[in-house]
Amino acid sequence: MNNYNTEQPEGGVPIKMWTKGVPVEDEAKKQLANAARLPIVFKHIAAMPDVHLGIGATVGSVVSTFKAIIPAAVGVDIGCGMMACKTTLRAEDLPDNLGPLRSAIEKAVPHGMTPFKQRGRDKGSWENPPNLVDQAWSTLVGEFDAICEKYPRLKNTNNHKHLGTLGTGNHFIEVCLDEGGAVWFMLHSGSRGVGNAIGTTFIELAKKDAERNNRHLPDQDLAYFEEGSQYFGDYVRGVGWAQKFARLNREVMMKNLVATVRQIITKPFEAHVEAVNCHHNYVQKETHFGEEVFVTRKGAVSAKKGELGIIPGSMGARSYIVRGLGNPESFESCSHGAGRVMSRTKAKKMFTVADQIKATEGVECRKDEAVIDEIPMAYKDIDAVMEAQKDLVEVVYVLKQVLCVKG
Repeated sequence: MNNYNTEQPEGGVPIKMWTKGVPVEDEAKKQLANAARLPIVFKHIAAMPDVHLGIGATVGSVVSTFKAIIPAAVGVDIGCGMMACKTTLRAEDLPDNLGPLRSAIEKAVPHGMTPFKQRGRDKGSWENPPNLVDQAWSTLVGEFDAICEKYPRLKNTNNHKHLGTLGTGNHFIEVCLDEGGAVWFMLHSGSRGVGNAIGTTFIELAKKDAERNNRHLPDQDLAYFEEGSQYFGDYVRGVGWAQKFARLNREVMMKNLVATVRQIITKPFEAHVEAVNCHHNYVQKETHFGEEVFVTRKGAVSAKKGELGIIPGSMGARSYIVRGLGNPESFESCSHGAGRVMSRTKAKKMFTVADQIKATEGVECRKDEAVIDEIPMAYKDIDAVMEAQKDLVEVVYVLKQVLCVKG
């Protein structure tokens, strides 16, 4: 039995919403309706239970398009996603004081960023990338150089030096325990500075293209490239490369994380007992309802039948390793997390450091003013989100974080 409600915007395709028991702001509904009115949208739009307002397209939505792609629907954190690994370590193998382990991870993996006003090297990038990063970059650099021949401004970005780094905002590294007491490593990041530059470049080109072709769009951020148009092929190549970068970025960080934990926990352990690496901001060609279409998941995860995915909660909440049920109505997708219920600015105004300390009790993490915007109360209730999509995924493991490193 399907668990969605259908809304029918005037002049658009239907919007199927897996949001029973979960709040959805009016602005997000308006944004979904705008996308539904585009002539290139195929069949319907699927809104996940973590759906909330984004730039141009709604975060937590699945938009399938026929012979066209909307760059702003993919966004600028191209290929952003999650990686999780189950280890042979047990809860009792972790040190009683997790502070030194968190410090070691923070030293080993570049994270955060240096504010633009402060001079000096960006602390979120490598000064001298290690061999592990160089080897991974060698598999990407040839195609990157070819893209830069046509778009030279992309060369002057954080690319090689951002590979294997975390970033800022809601990006994180966590050590978690499952219900059986097994230790998991989990991380969340994407294509970093270079992906942002690729996304921004093509979003601007799509807007100019729409102006030139006199397209009447409900929102300029929904400008799209049609197959065969001037920039379509270049965008497909650029976005595909950024998605490769993002996947490799997570793999490099995970290897670095495992090596760092081995320096602190001397007991030998295996790390990739079960591993999942999935995007949740991306576009790819898929077949649905008998048609080949471009599926853009903006804050959504592929949930084909039997496919493993990751749905993280917020700091201090639970996260889920799930198996897809292959529901055709959601274009075989599920949510990418809990989803925000308020902006970062509002969270900083509403909550205090004392609130943050209380909400993240039992988690070894930063508890300061700079991370208040990531407080669990700024997010939807992950249990309600999971209940709303029980026809999309089944839960395989429930993870509780004990250590969290924020960007």
